[in-house]
Amino acid sequence: MADITRRAGWRHLRSAPTAHIRHHRRGRLVHDGTGLSFWYRSLSAALSEVPVNDRELAMAFHARTADFQDVSVQSTVTYRIGAPEAAATRLDFSIDPDTGAWRGAPLEQIATLLTETAQQHALDVLARTPLAAALVDGVAAVRDRIADGLAAEPRLPATGIEVVAVRVVAIRPEPEVERALRTPAREQIQQEADRATYERRAVAVERERTIAENELASKIELARQEERLVDQRGTNARREAEESAAADAVRAEAEAARKVRLARAEAEAAREVGEARAAAQAAWLRVHGEVDAATLHALAVTRAAENLPRIEQLTLSPDVLTGLLAKLGGGGATS
Repeated sequence: MADITRRAGWRHLRSAPTAHIRHHRRGRLVHDGTGLSFWYRSLSAALSEVPVNDRELAMAFHARTADFQDVSVQSTVTYRIGAPEAAATRLDFSIDPDTGAWRGAPLEQIATLLTETAQQHALDVLARTPLAAALVDGVAAVRDRIADGLAAEPRLPATGIEVVAVRVVAIRPEPEVERALRTPAREQIQQEADRATYERRAVAVERERTIAENELASKIELARQEERLVDQRGTNARREAEESAAADAVRAEAEAARKVRLARAEAEAAREVGEARAAAQAAWLRVHGEVDAATLHALAVTRAAENLPRIEQLTLSPDVLTGLLAKLGGGGATS
């Protein structure tokens, strides 16, 4: 909207660079262009303001497909007024000279024209397209058809309108139909998820089986090692017993040989001792045979005295002493 100020019955208009101003005074065009600034009198001025910037027009409408399914189409059309002179003559872009506000609703008229034209072409292409194809390829087809239809619409160039771009945001069916269409995909996804779960479980079972087989093989190998260990221990025990028996036999033989040698030595010693004793006994007997009886008696008494206990005092009667001295060949008696 233009910026208008008042000064002593005059009005000053200042427009934006994106607004095209047309000023008529008494039927003659006085000012025509964008970004203008000028003074005028409100009673004699006829002003028009035409926006020349790009504008976005959002559209949402319903259509029916070839299989009689309702769909909603969301699209956006970008347009601009490329010929503001033609637009000002075909649409009411006049503004109040005192406030600068539009007297009519020209942008709504343009929006209605673009919406109805785009909707007509979208309905035409969707009416010959099944729902599944419309959901898959309908966005591009509807966009191209709307763009071609707006480019071929004769009213738009006559009004000075240029279509910059057409975008179709979405084509969506009714919520119930959309849920029904999603069901097969969801079932397939669930089947894939179940299959992945089963495969994962199968892999887990296979791994557990492999682990169990490895554990069993390890146990079997361990049992074999234990069996070899037991055999080796038995062999070692038998070898140890044999070695011990051989050692005992050697020790027994050595002990027997030692005892034999000892017995022979003892027998030899005993023989020699016996012979020595016999020789001594014979010599003793020979000496005693040569000595007289009195001497033998004296020796016997002496030997007997050596084996008797100690006698502090001995009292002999004169008869005994006389007989004893007689035998010994001695003289008188003592007491």
